[in-house]
Amino acid sequence: MHDYLIVGAGLFGSVFAFEQRKRGKSVLVVEKRHHIAGNCFTTTLEDINVHQYGAHIFHTSDREVWNYVNDFAEFNRFTNSPIARWKDKLYNLPFNMNTFHQLWGVRTPEEALAKIEEQRTVLGGKTPENLEEQAISLVGTDIYERLVKGYTEKQWGRKAIDLPAHIIGRLPVRFNYDNNYFNDRFQGIPIGGYTGIFQKLLDGIEVRLGVDYLANRGPLDNLASTTLYTGALDAFYGYRYGALEYRSLRFETEVLDLPNFQGNAVVNYTESEVPYTRIIEHKHFEFGQQPKTVVTWEFPCDWKPGDEPYYPINDEPNGVLFERYRELSLAEPRHIFGGRLADYKYYDMHNVVRAALDFVRKLDGRTPSGE
Repeated sequence: MHDYLIVGAGLFGSVFAFEQRKRGKSVLVVEKRHHIAGNCFTTTLEDINVHQYGAHIFHTSDREVWNYVNDFAEFNRFTNSPIARWKDKLYNLPFNMNTFHQLWGVRTPEEALAKIEEQRTVLGGKTPENLEEQAISLVGTDIYERLVKGYTEKQWGRKAIDLPAHIIGRLPVRFNYDNNYFNDRFQGIPIGGYTGIFQKLLDGIEVRLGVDYLANRGPLDNLASTTLYTGALDAFYGYRYGALEYRSLRFETEVLDLPNFQGNAVVNYTESEVPYTRIIEHKHFEFGQQPKTVVTWEFPCDWKPGDEPYYPINDEPNGVLFERYRELSLAEPRHIFGGRLADYKYYDMHNVVRAALDFVRKLDGRTPSGE
């Protein structure tokens, strides 16, 4: 009899497993996939660490979280500076003075602000009510039309006017010549890939791969006093009230017989006519000098139960539906829930680590009755 059965060997489950084992608890981890590390999983092709489920750049301003992950890997100095491509023209991201100069020829923040202010007038002073209006209020019509609209509509499978304004809030806008996408104090890629972190987190812990928990819930639950479930909450309840909505992704990866394909780790393709949203060249995450390169095309796609859920669609109807499932989960006597799928939130990696550590500490403070 284990103290904890952990469903999912992704970041939340693996940190939780490590912390509980450190506290002397008996832990068993089951994972539906045939590998650990969840969407952070990296494999190796041509001696290049390949991010199998899309680009993952670790960044945080949380010193405790940064120190924590550095206990499991040495991180390099990679700085995320993506490029946007629109009709064979290239623009720096995030939107900054380099972008404004490339687009309008302006050289000072005052000139850039004046240009954006001029283009904001199409809103007539109204408070933005959707993503399109919010984007125009932030960067004007030119940048919205070239670099936001097509990319966003491909990513979400909906018109920008039908998307909530808050989605664009993750996109930085700067009036300096800084191409660093993130504002965080710490940033980098683990040397040797992410999988090594999970191998250390799960060292000495029994992990069973290729196990479908939901198809074997009864026998598996009987192996532990408490089950931590990190999967989709609606799936746990058999979609009793209906399925929460997600967007999914499809990846096409190729080994190319040349040393450098695009000169950057990430290039976004912002035209709606281009079916993929970005191309990732993996060697550039670790400043690779290998004779060949590995490139991944990333295609957003519709999601249905059974597909891999990547991005929750956090609009009002899905929020209401999730709360109904969350109420059910709060009444579970032997199950606890955590992670991006169980919380139906888009989490960056550092947020997942922080949430897992805080969750463990909260459990530490429980009375013996669990109250």
